[in-house]
Amino acid sequence: MAPVTGTLVLAGTPIGDIADAPPRLATELENADIVAAEDTRRLRGLTRALGIHTSGRVVSYFEGNESARTPELVEALVGGARVLLVTDAGMPSVSDPGYRLVAAAVEEGVKVTAVPGPSAVLTALALSGLPVDRFCFEGFLPRKAGERLGRLREVADERRTLVYFEAPHRLDDTLAAMAEVFGADRRAAVCRELTKTYEEVKRGPLGELAAWAAEGVRGEITVVVEGAPETGPAELDAEELVRRVRVREEAGERRKEAIAAVAAEAGLPKREVFDAVVAAKNAAAQAPGKAAQSPGNGKGLT
Repeated sequence: MAPVTGTLVLAGTPIGDIADAPPRLATELENADIVAAEDTRRLRGLTRALGIHTSGRVVSYFEGNESARTPELVEALVGGARVLLVTDAGMPSVSDPGYRLVAAAVEEGVKVTAVPGPSAVLTALALSGLPVDRFCFEGFLPRKAGERLGRLREVADERRTLVYFEAPHRLDDTLAAMAEVFGADRRAAVCRELTKTYEEVKRGPLGELAAWAAEGVRGEITVVVEGAPETGPAELDAEELVRRVRVREEAGERRKEAIAAVAAEAGLPKREVFDAVVAAKNAAAQAPGKAAQSPGNGKGLT
């Protein structure tokens, strides 16, 4: 017979309104042998708001000690403990600590379950007014401008709705970068302070949202962006074909593979895409004083 182990419980916590706490959360907090919390001070505030007390041992489990503390918690789980994992808001593992512990627990054959709770990702999607039948969560973008642009270019042609988290002081730069890569007319929604007193959902084209955010925005931010339009072969002119090849090259693909991928997306012969790339290169080379602005800036199509 397999040895009896404990249970790892991932519990969702309110993203704003304490009344959104699932009833099972209080029960799990009261009965867990160990409560691993992203911030123990926030945990104390949560238990006070719920009018309960934890009976088990409380330990911190955050980005800085996640790797070091995981073996300790797994050992307790293997020994039969019921370990409850909570983060500051929302579901553990979703852009928060938790993945390492879940993976390690699964590796040891430990049962892993969850107390479903609030999610900023799903709440923002539902409120955005954008298609939600297919979506992907991209988390936080890199802080450095060049890396941020590179990451956005990787999903420039993604047709699913995109969801991002962002810090308020970087929102204007992020929206401006999105407008540059996705197009200023791409629809989006900025969801601020979800379920809190000053909840706000600002919807509009990326260009307009970037101008709005330049005036300063506060609070916790989730950005939802419409996926790329489903364009057919007749709608893709030579300029768009060249742009798509450039995006792929800047993301690290070799030109040959980039041309083949764009041709497949557009339903065109590879030769047609190749000819568009060559024509763009020749046009850039012949334009007076424009050599530095040729497609790819010397790194892609030149």
